[in-house]
Amino acid sequence: MPTLREIAAERPAAVRVFEKYDLDYCCGGHRPLEEACRERGLSAAALMEEVEADAANAPEERDWSKASLAELIGHIVSKHHAYLNNELPVIEQRMAKVLGKHGANHSDFLPQLAELFAALKAELEIHLRKEELILFPAIEELEAAAEEGRRAMPVPFGTVKNPIRMMEHEHDGAGAALRSARELTRGYAPPEDACPTFRALYHEMEALERDLHAHIHLENNILFPRASELEAKVR
Repeated sequence: MPTLREIAAERPAAVRVFEKYDLDYCCGGHRPLEEACRERGLSAAALMEEVEADAANAPEERDWSKASLAELIGHIVSKHHAYLNNELPVIEQRMAKVLGKHGANHSDFLPQLAELFAALKAELEIHLRKEELILFPAIEELEAAAEEGRRAMPVPFGTVKNPIRMMEHEHDGAGAALRSARELTRGYAPPEDACPTFRALYHEMEALERDLHAHIHLENNILFPRASELEAKVR
């Protein structure tokens, strides 16, 4: 039977499940999975099924270019904004642990990676609020006006293209930060002395990168162009 450490090293997604049930996969990770589960009254087989389910990422198949703008916005907020709101604090905590334990041995990149992530997190949190409080309601009003056959209500920023331009600029900054993070981590290849927590950090940052790429695609390539086109018809 594999140990908690071995499972966490081979399947980084298992870290979340282990933490959910307070199973020590790092310092006490030498214990076999069955032994650790038995101590907590858990089924090892059921726990591994949960790990597999958590790791599964269903591909995005829907053609969002044909959905209503309100529905697309709802999807972006419920999936991608919710993901960031959940994951950014988790990665922040993991980064602090890794920096505290491995920062001295990897001073050539870990402090810079931590600083880069802190700046990205702060920027994204403000970015999400601006979209949810300012831009997205304005886009939804454009669509409502078109559906009701009326002129859209005026907005204080003149045209929806102004906040869109700002959001696209911030997307560019996030993309640059992601590229820098990938370069610093050599493609998220953990060093030889990386513990399960270190490996989990890389797994989570790479997942963050994938989600942000999908997120930005939906906004830059679908939502924003359609909103700009619609505004020309109802203002």
